[in-house]
Amino acid sequence: MKLLIGSDHAGFDLKHILIPFVEGLGHTVGDVGFFDKTPSDYPDIAEKLCLELLAGDAERGILLCGSGIGVSVAANKIPGIRAGLCEECYAAHQGVEHDDINVMVLGERSIGVELAKDLVRIFLDARFTGEERHVRRLGKIKKIEEKFLKAGATTAP
Repeated sequence: MKLLIGSDHAGFDLKHILIPFVEGLGHTVGDVGFFDKTPSDYPDIAEKLCLELLAGDAERGILLCGSGIGVSVAANKIPGIRAGLCEECYAAHQGVEHDDINVMVLGERSIGVELAKDLVRIFLDARFTGEERHVRRLGKIKKIEEKFLKAGATTAP
């Protein structure tokens, strides 16, 4: 699987641990940045990774910041992105199986390295079930996105 990974400065160290780990699992990893620990703004890396993902440059993405919350919020503003903050194993597979998340979010400051590796492996191994109830719910999410896109980014429908 082709995977994109990106982090702000607060997720930089974990990103550089996860890249060789994921490659060791047989996947291809594209690092979209940031490329050093200079303080950076998480919305920028979230947008960059998500737009490249939607352009077809990879099948899934992983975003990292200090808590995982900032990049999660930013990523989920982009229509077509379903980013899930994962801090335990159930969320890492259920998010894909039921909610078809295409971006896993991790917080470097809130989980350890070995748990992060377990979560990434589980995320990459999981597949969307395609069950009718999950397809129906994802359809409703798409309709919400479309409704707000039609209304304009600054107004409610």
